[in-house]
Formats: sequence, C-alpha cells, structure tokens
Amino acid sequence: MQHRLTWHGHAAFGLCTQNLCVLIDPWLDGNPSSTTAHTALEKVDLVLVTHDHGDHVGQAVEICRRTGAHLLAIVETAAKLKNLGLSADQVVNGVGMNIGGTIRFHGLQITMVQALHSSESGLAVGYVLTLEDGACLYHAGDTGIFSTMDIYGRLFSIDLAMLPIGGVFTMDPRQAAMACAMLRCKEVLPMHWGSFPVLEQNTETFAQELSEHAPQTRLANLLPNQSLLVDKNGLDFISKLA
Repeated sequence: MQHRLTWHGHAAFGLCTQNLCVLIDPWLDGNPSSTTAHTALEKVDLVLVTHDHGDHVGQAVEICRRTGAHLLAIVETAAKLKNLGLSADQVVNGVGMNIGGTIRFHGLQITMVQALHSSESGLAVGYVLTLEDGACLYHAGDTGIFSTMDIYGRLFSIDLAMLPIGGVFTMDPRQAAMACAMLRCKEVLPMHWGSFPVLEQNTETFAQELSEHAPQTRLANLLPNQSLLVDKNGLDFISKLA
C-alpha cells in the first residue's frame, strides 16, 4: 500500500493514503515556498494544526469550511478556531484532544505529542501518525530539542520524521540531527527551512550533522512541492521522489 506525502514548504504537508487526504499545518496562501493555493485542494478529509501561529494555522478554517474536512488541534486552539467560524461538528471529538492522547480517524491512528515552542492558544504539539499498513510518521511541529524524544523513539517505530532545521524559531541542523538519534527514525525529512531569509537556506549543514550524530537515519532531501511515495512492508520503508 503506497501513500503520497507532499511537502508544500515550511511545515505544510499533504498526506494521501488509500482512504484519506490529510493536511498538516496548511499555510499555503502567503507561503513563499508553496506553489499550491488552498482553493486548489478539492479533497481534504482531515486538517491537523500543531500550534496557533499564522504560518501553521494558515488557511485551516477556510479549507475545512470549503471541503467539509474535520480538524484536529489541542483543545484551546480548537476552541479558538470554532470562534473563528469552524463548525463544532467538524472538530474531532467536538473539542480536539491533548498531549498524550490517541484517537482513530477512519483507520488513521493519531497520537498528540509534546513540542517545545510558543503558541497563541493552548500548547504547541507534534503528531505521530500510524497509517493503515503500519507505517509510522512523526511531524514534530515547531520545536526545540527535548529529552522526551528519546521516549518517543522507544514508544514508536518511526519510519519517517518531519523535523524543523531552520534555527532561530526551532531546532537548528545540529539539534535536529541529535533529535534523530533519540527518535531512532529510519528516515528524516527536514522542514521549516528556506521560507524566511533568517532561516537555514539549504540542507547541507544538516546532512553533515546527520552523518555525524545519526548515521543510521537516511535523509529524505525534498524540495518544496515535491513528494515521497512511502510503502510499509514488514520492516522495510521505501521512499522515492514522485
């Protein structure tokens, strides 16, 4: 079973499995790295928001209202988005969820995990997604490095981690490489770089740090608006540019 993961730049991702299309931090309009307008997305089943900053909430409310998609966020951020016009019927659980919780959404298992970052409402979080065939993806959201990543590496068998490397507002390349060592992830897709001048502008330093601190982790070196096809077969995790 193959799943398509598209990086829209910054922290925005689209994940299409056999049954679902999921958006994570859908900042599309205004995102200098994205070539996709939110109005171009016709099928969206679920929107995940990691925290309440404009470059992550993005067009979440507009997308849900237009497509009928459900939305998942931490409780306080979900409440804020309902006040901005999102129907309570479209919020998972009616209220969202909180760190440590796990829910199932049409075959997709979603665990909300800690992130170390600020947020205008609630707390910043990440998500661990276990897909229908067992493939495990981790979107860290905006975060600094933290020691609990080692526990996540033992709790989950992470096939692909999406980690920020930009520095200034999140982990820098060295911290992100050390995070890979703690997470024991098979592959890493660096994000949150290149979208603002103040951030890292490429992945070269991260590749060097990864070879030193987490040589067991392979680098999935995408450019914005490129995709991976991922397939889980037992212990094998296959990825390629699509």
